[in-house]
Amino acid sequence: MQIILLEKVVNLGNLGDIVKVKDGYARNFLIPSGAARRATAAAKAEFEAKRAELEKAAAEKLAAAQELSEKLNGVNVKITQKAGVDGRLFGSITNADIAEELVKAGFAVNKSQVRMPNGPIKTVGDATVVVALHTDVAAEVAVSVYGDHS
Repeated sequence: MQIILLEKVVNLGNLGDIVKVKDGYARNFLIPSGAARRATAAAKAEFEAKRAELEKAAAEKLAAAQELSEKLNGVNVKITQKAGVDGRLFGSITNADIAEELVKAGFAVNKSQVRMPNGPIKTVGDATVVVALHTDVAAEVAVSVYGDHS
């Protein structure tokens, strides 16, 4: 299916690109999430009429993400969870736990933006996670996990 991208999509293209993707990807993900439209003649004409407006909105999103990234870089999140004497946690620290702590600290972050390349944290200690705020902007956040032996 031919689609027009209404925003930058990783591994696909930038705003305004007309690309061919599998029907299911377009119907089930790109179009419902507002990232793309079907590339019909009417849609192409409408897109060209709104192009400057869409580019301005995309630039504003990018600027807001960069501003938040500057504030987030170097932030240290402290989480306490029950742990055994050997330092292993009963359970694990997931992206939802980290996002919840960041929201408590005043940052607008959802759990899908928190990337944990090594999977959930299962031991006491320090770790670094990446918060993807935009397709081009990411911030590194330090996570300190403390064990509660009570």
